[in-house]
Amino acid sequence: MHLTAENLAARRGEDLIFVSISFHLAAGDALVLTGRNGSGKSTLLRVAAGLLRPEKGTVIFHGEECPEGRQPGEVSHYLGHRNAMKSELTVAENLDFWRTFLGNIGSGAGLSIEDAADAVGLSEITHLPFGYLSAGQQRRIAFAKLLVAHRPVWILDEPTAALDANADGLLADLITGYLAKGGIVLAATHQPLGLKNAQELKMTGFAGVDAGVWG
Repeated sequence: MHLTAENLAARRGEDLIFVSISFHLAAGDALVLTGRNGSGKSTLLRVAAGLLRPEKGTVIFHGEECPEGRQPGEVSHYLGHRNAMKSELTVAENLDFWRTFLGNIGSGAGLSIEDAADAVGLSEITHLPFGYLSAGQQRRIAFAKLLVAHRPVWILDEPTAALDANADGLLADLITGYLAKGGIVLAATHQPLGLKNAQELKMTGFAGVDAGVWG
């Protein structure tokens, strides 16, 4: 399987924030986006996830289950700045919703709610309302959401936000294990994720209004 972006350009308001972005990721590959705030990292992730329409270019996923190609948003987990959990529901109820709503793609299978919570070191608090958790615990449970339904691509925007050093290491181990099983990771971060052999793309920011986008 592989994820391919060709000649992407995207706008923020009236301005082109980036142009001519291309990359190719195969099974087991990771691409880490770096750069200052406002340089286009989150915008590129949202384009890849199908949440924003690019000004130009394409992003396509090909796999055994979809040789003709599919939009990455159909086969991806997207973890943004917000955790996408209901505060009044318990941890278990939130994870059960996402497991049912997302389902598994391809031949992979997600973990049980208990195993996913255990994988992020929080197996003893699944009965608590999500809103009772600390910011770091909430972020770890948001990461458990990626484990309950199998998707071949993880798109992660600042995944280490609100995590302490120990949780950073746990997160790195989970991503490394996912890559070892043939997953694809596209991530934006200000902090090293501890991933070996990851590709890096440094985003530089506004490209200028209509600066050759259709040239």
